[in-house]
Amino acid sequence: MIVIAHLSDVHVDASARSRARTKATMEFLDSLAYDFEAVIVTGDVADHGLESEYEWIREHVLSSRHPVLTCPGNHDRRDVFRRVLLGEEPAAPEAPVNQVLRGDGFVLALCDSSVPGKDEGFLEEETLAWLEKELARTAEGTPVFVGFHHPPAELGIPFVDGIRQFGEDRLAAVARRHPSIAAFLCGHAHTAAVTSFAERPVLVAPGVVSMSKLPWEQSGDPQDYVYKDEMAPSLAFHVLHDDGRLTTHFRSVPVR
Repeated sequence: MIVIAHLSDVHVDASARSRARTKATMEFLDSLAYDFEAVIVTGDVADHGLESEYEWIREHVLSSRHPVLTCPGNHDRRDVFRRVLLGEEPAAPEAPVNQVLRGDGFVLALCDSSVPGKDEGFLEEETLAWLEKELARTAEGTPVFVGFHHPPAELGIPFVDGIRQFGEDRLAAVARRHPSIAAFLCGHAHTAAVTSFAERPVLVAPGVVSMSKLPWEQSGDPQDYVYKDEMAPSLAFHVLHDDGRLTTHFRSVPVR
């Protein structure tokens, strides 16, 4: 059995609130006796893309006793993300940040769906080529989880659907060529959700910093679109069973 803990949208800033919710989530994971194969954070790691925000993330999230992998979201800045979290100084600082973790019996490929200066998502050709290469070098029968920030399918939440991942037909074409893709993992929506895309499950992690209100939960006030302290920070656990089945559990975390 393989278990991946999945966080998203921690939006760490200078506030005590965002940091307390993120810290409580990581302390919860590290307090458990189980050794997770990976902990992933699918974007909006920092709220403003500031170096100080990433330094806090490096100290309090990347320091987990579990392997941690992150990817940028629309609130992140690629150059600062790469320099502070990855310790890299690339020749092209605005190039997409793509990372892979090859575990025992699985592969986790996190793609950068962020578009600098915009809220919507898009996988650049460089990222799709990188993903194809990683899929091609994966042994047949090894399940691959493909993660990114923006969902590639509508979720029925208008303000989220308007800034989802576009150009998704290109990703669907990759999926058709590679049956080893087991699921797509993402965030951005600030709500736990499960849908499908390219005949694969899309598993959306809930938000750590806040939860989106669904259309039928909103009052009609344009500002009434999110739960803040009314909802605890939450995360997902993706379980890959020995028989190949995939199960996802969602869990809320108390903030003390």
